[in-house]
Amino acid sequence: MVTMNDEKLAGYAEKINIFYINKKKMPTYSDMLGIFNLRSKNAVFKRVKALIGAGLLEKDPSGKILPRNIARPIPLAGFIRAGFPSPAEEELRDVMSLDEYLISNPRATYLLKVEGDSMINAGICQGDIVLVQKNLEPRTGDIVVAQVDNEWTLKYFEKKGKKSLLLAANEKYPAIVPKQELVIAGVVVANVRKYR
Repeated sequence: MVTMNDEKLAGYAEKINIFYINKKKMPTYSDMLGIFNLRSKNAVFKRVKALIGAGLLEKDPSGKILPRNIARPIPLAGFIRAGFPSPAEEELRDVMSLDEYLISNPRATYLLKVEGDSMINAGICQGDIVLVQKNLEPRTGDIVVAQVDNEWTLKYFEKKGKKSLLLAANEKYPAIVPKQELVIAGVVVANVRKYR
């Protein structure tokens, strides 16, 4: 059986990544004929199978190809003080992808765009994107996505004895005590803000 080496697989993953970045969608098998410069879908199938085996792609239950760890790594150039200025030397320390840094469980993670200002003192502003992980048990002090009495919200989670309540990070908003039901849909693991 012919196997593809890591360098070839990395090249295929990079081509798919470029397509994904430019088109904002994963390529179809027909698209991959052109991307890989191949003539048969069977050859594409073999490459996709190898990429899945290497953990660079995955398939959902319906067979749709999904990205997995194919985001372009970015150089980590060192550290910068946020206090008093100091001489800085740029030194290439490592490379990392933001997916790798922010997401520990891709299948359980989703994104939400924030509306409103109830979490502003937690550093979460209108228009930010929060990464939410579904399979985490909420602890007091975690920021959670919650359905409380059929309404969705983003708040601090607090447990007091057997009671759970939700707290805003803005004094304009009162604490929320569930009257009927509280369902935690996930815990916020990261907040992303774009400046330009």
